[in-house]
Amino acid sequence: MKSAIWHPFTQHALSAAEIFVQRAEGAYLFCADGRAIVDAISSWWVITHGHGHPRIVQAIQEQVHQLEQVIFAGFTHGPAEQVATKLLKQAPQGLKHVFFSDTGSTAVEVAIKMAVGAWHNRGKPRHRIIAMEHAYHGDMFGAMSVGHRGVFNAPYGRMLFEVSFVPFPHAGSEQRTLDSLEALVRSDRDSFAAAVFEPLVLGAGGMLMYPPRVLAEIARICRHYGVWVILDEVMTGFGRTGSLFACEQAGVAPDLLCLSKGITGGFLPMGATLASDEFYDAFWSPDRAHTFFHSSSYTGNALACAAAAANLDVWNEEPVLARIAAISEYHAGALKRLAGRPEVAAVRQSGTISAVELNVSDPGYLAGLGPRLAAFYLEHNVLLRPLGNVVYVLPPYCAGPAELERIYGVIDESLALVGK
Repeated sequence: MKSAIWHPFTQHALSAAEIFVQRAEGAYLFCADGRAIVDAISSWWVITHGHGHPRIVQAIQEQVHQLEQVIFAGFTHGPAEQVATKLLKQAPQGLKHVFFSDTGSTAVEVAIKMAVGAWHNRGKPRHRIIAMEHAYHGDMFGAMSVGHRGVFNAPYGRMLFEVSFVPFPHAGSEQRTLDSLEALVRSDRDSFAAAVFEPLVLGAGGMLMYPPRVLAEIARICRHYGVWVILDEVMTGFGRTGSLFACEQAGVAPDLLCLSKGITGGFLPMGATLASDEFYDAFWSPDRAHTFFHSSSYTGNALACAAAAANLDVWNEEPVLARIAAISEYHAGALKRLAGRPEVAAVRQSGTISAVELNVSDPGYLAGLGPRLAAFYLEHNVLLRPLGNVVYVLPPYCAGPAELERIYGVIDESLALVGK
C-alpha cells in the first residue's frame, strides 16, 4: 500500500519508494528488506556518537518514568537546568542564558527576534540583518529570509524580509567579502541589528568552507560598528569541524549562538539559542510589554533535555575528540587520492566534514547527476545524499576505518557516472 506520508525535500513524482528502516545501531541503518546501510551523513547531520548510544538511551528511559513534558512558562525541571548549566560551561565566553526551542530553524528565528527586540526595548530600533551569500538557516520564514535566495525559497520571495548579503569568501577573494561587509555597516551603522553567519562551513549551500581567520575578521568588523554577531552552529556545533564549536577555531565568541541537531546526540528534536546578558537585560523590565514573546509547545521538553544532558556527559567522559581526529585524518587521506581526478573539480574538508565537488555542466543543487548518485550509493548500501554535484561525507563519530573505506570506495566507483 502506498504511504500517505509527504516526505521532506522529496519530489515524489520522481522518487523511488521510501526505504523502511526497522532499527539502527552505531553507524548502520537496518532495513525491512534485510539491508544494513552505512549512515554516511549522520541522518541529516544529527547523529553524533552513533545510533543508539547506550548512555543517551538510558537517560531517556529513566526520564520517561518521571516527567515527559510540562509547560515551560513559569515551570522548570532538572534535565533543563542540567543542560543549561553544562552548555554554558562549555560555550564561548560571555554567553550566559539559554532559550530552548525545538529545531535549528526556530533557534535562528529566536536569535533574530532577540536581536531586533533588544534594540527596540533599548529605544534604538534597528531592523536590518546581514547574512552571507549561499547561506541556509532553515525553512521558516525568518530563517528563509536570512538564507540565500534560490530554489529553496523562490516561491516565497515577496514574503521574505529584506536582508543585506555579503559575498561568500571564496579562496583568493576573502578581502572582497570583508571590504563589502565593512562598507555596508559603515554606510548605515544605526540600522543594522545583527549579522548572522554559518561559521567555517555553509552546509546546504554546498559544504562551502572558509578559514577561521576570515570569521575572526567578520566578527571584528561587526563589533567595531556595533552590529551583533549571530552564529548558526546548528550543523557545525558539537564537533563537526573538529572542535566542539566551530567558532572556537577563530577565537570568536558570538553575541548569540544557535544550536540544534547534535545537541541531543541526534535522539530528539531540540533547539537552543545562547545569549549574553546584553539581550536578557534588554527584556528584563517591570513593563510586561518588554517580555520576549516567543515559544513553541515543546520548549524545554524533559525527554529532549535528558538526552541533551547525557550527550554532554558523553562529551566530557569519552574520547570524542580522539574519534573526531581519526575521522578527520582518514578524510584527508581519502580526499588527497580523489583530488586531481578529471571528474573532480575540487575537494574540501573541515574536521569530520568532507566534500567532493564533481565536474558537471549543470552545477548546483538541481544538478541532474545528484539523484543518480544518491540512487547509486543506496544500491551499494551507503547513505549519501549529494547536494547537487557536491558529494559530502559527514559520518557519526563511531565510524571506523571499515565504514570509511566503504564510503570512499563507493564514491570512487561513482565517478564513472560523471559525464554520462
